[in-house]
Amino acid sequence: MAERAALVTGASSGIGLAIAHMLGEEGHALTVAARRPEKLAGAAQELRDAGYEVEDVAANMTSEEEIQDVVARHRERYGRLDVLVNNAGVGIGAPVAEHATKKVDMQLDLNIRAIILFYRECADMLRAAGAEHRNALVVNTASIAGKSGQAWLSVYSATKFAVVGWTQAMNKELNAEGIKSLALCPGFVETPMTEFIRDQVPADQMIRPTDVSEAVRFALHVSPACVIPEVIFQRPDETA
Repeated sequence: MAERAALVTGASSGIGLAIAHMLGEEGHALTVAARRPEKLAGAAQELRDAGYEVEDVAANMTSEEEIQDVVARHRERYGRLDVLVNNAGVGIGAPVAEHATKKVDMQLDLNIRAIILFYRECADMLRAAGAEHRNALVVNTASIAGKSGQAWLSVYSATKFAVVGWTQAMNKELNAEGIKSLALCPGFVETPMTEFIRDQVPADQMIRPTDVSEAVRFALHVSPACVIPEVIFQRPDETA
């Protein structure tokens, strides 16, 4: 059995892959999950080549059954869970009169429903880790759009506000059991998800995925007496 183990969703690129690398550096065995098998396999091999123990599970995180399979595969491989990273998400822009129901449901299911289901399915392992060392950690990727509603990205904003609220509720519910929750609220990060805005915000002016992963590293190392409920990441021109 691994001394520490982590499960990361949306781990095939961007923020999720950066956090997975950091967790591997910190000595965690890894389960990485994402929707596209080929892309996930490449990311998993990159992590193995770096020397980390990795289980990769391709899954659609809008499916309850596939979420349960991800958690079951992790439990079977490692038997424990010290860090859960709910990073999988999607943003689809549209004006209010043109929201397609299928795309609304996709954002609701992936951005918030999946997080709720992962907490439920992982609760026993998180409680065991919390009882052992009082520093079990769940990281939920929200967004700066979860702190200030954005036109055109209204459904995405609503789901990310929900992630922040869920994280607050989980801290009130689970902190006494040694389980902490952290909401990550970044602005534009240099990932495939932000390619649509590159003509307005060049990649070299965006937050780096490693900026986000380093914040999670910090949260791993604070004492059991310290809870970091959220971290907001802004670019210099957003701080006024």
